[in-house]
Amino acid sequence: MRLIRNALLALVALVTAYLLAAAAGALIPGPVQEAPERPGPPVTIRLVSGPIHYDLLLPLTPETRAAFAPLARHGLPLEAPGARWLIIGWGAREFYTTTGSYADLSAAAIWRSFTGDASVLRADVTGPLRAGLDLPALTLTAGQYTQLLAAISASFRRDATGAPIPIDAPGFGPTDRFFAAHGRFDILRTCNTWVAAMLRAAGLRFGAWTPTPYAVTLSLARFAPALDSPPAAD
Repeated sequence: MRLIRNALLALVALVTAYLLAAAAGALIPGPVQEAPERPGPPVTIRLVSGPIHYDLLLPLTPETRAAFAPLARHGLPLEAPGARWLIIGWGAREFYTTTGSYADLSAAAIWRSFTGDASVLRADVTGPLRAGLDLPALTLTAGQYTQLLAAISASFRRDATGAPIPIDAPGFGPTDRFFAAHGRFDILRTCNTWVAAMLRAAGLRFGAWTPTPYAVTLSLARFAPALDSPPAAD
């Protein structure tokens, strides 16, 4: 009985230390890649979160469509008449590709997400955002946005011809697609640390280590300018 109690106490201590370290990592700025000056209007991106995961939400400008045109060859409807935004995120392959909802979570997928798994990128499109939808927004210079697109593109694993490698797995909906990605996913390198790495690669100040959604939220509060009001529909 004492052994079980000690094991539970040790587990609680580890989880607490992990969460405290995540909060500290969110508030300490990580290394930022300087973005070159480039002519062009600023671009506003958004972030969308779930209970455990943040995705990037990119406006489907001509530059965005050109950067991700290779994904359209594998069924991503970038040119659909109603498409206005690209949703993109990075995650554990088994967790991402076998979990249609949290009810589908398996012990194996959870274990591999903690101990290490191959990674994938999930891409989807959506239409205009609903008026009043409260999503964090970041405004990038033209040079920063170009650099963000390049960093995301570099996250895709590619075949010998340089094309992204699709993953044959059912998506969360009818339009999303999975692609092989660089890097291993584990408890230290999560979907949320990838989001932070992409933002820093674009030239934005952001937390050095943000493994949890709360850490990303905390880092946004620390480094991103506050929105004066919810975004209008677009």
